[in-house]
Amino acid sequence: MANTILIGMQWGDEGKGKIIDVLTAQADIVVRSQGGNNAGHTVIYRGVKYVLHLIPSGILRRGKVCVIGNGVVVDPIALLAEIDGLRKLGVKIDKNLLISDCAHLVLPYHRMLDEQRELRRGRIGTTKRGIGPAYGDKAARTGLRMSDLMQPIVFSKKLQAKLIENNRILQALGAKPISFREVNESYLAAGENLRPFVANTVVYLHRAIERGKKSCLKVRREHSSISTMAPIRM
Repeated sequence: MANTILIGMQWGDEGKGKIIDVLTAQADIVVRSQGGNNAGHTVIYRGVKYVLHLIPSGILRRGKVCVIGNGVVVDPIALLAEIDGLRKLGVKIDKNLLISDCAHLVLPYHRMLDEQRELRRGRIGTTKRGIGPAYGDKAARTGLRMSDLMQPIVFSKKLQAKLIENNRILQALGAKPISFREVNESYLAAGENLRPFVANTVVYLHRAIERGKKSCLKVRREHSSISTMAPIRM
């Protein structure tokens, strides 16, 4: 399996989506290894403008499989909206998209924490999409994953515990607490719609190696230390 790795050197503003779109022509699989929906990649393909946030730009080409790897933090609501938007533009999305069952979720309290921190001194100018706080939970090994969302009882139990914890923080910051019922219902509904795409992408990609498939992997500068010998483990 020949792997082409695109590494961004300007912290996300160098137009990787456009380059990946060009490289995709020579690839069977396009893998996104990290990041979230905090920025957009604008691609013009066959005269039509597409703005992508979570889904690799390879989705615009027939015969390519796009993988959202376990290093990506996924907002299920935003991802569904992106899928719906692409379908309205005539983009076919079914078996050509896979989402890692180990990918961490971006939840409403992540976005609110992001926003509250940006209101204070020392703000770093985030997009307030909750990406940083979601990665914080991942590093602390307390985050919820796509696999949790596929198990309604497990997800609801974990979500309730996380909301109790994060609502205390939000209230201390002067923000309103988040409703468990609203988040639980909307995320479980989103999970059911995303279920057909969720898979063990590590197994899928290792099997692709055995079949001699070619992959194209995109990473940002701050993640450029990952192994280029086995990039599919991201």
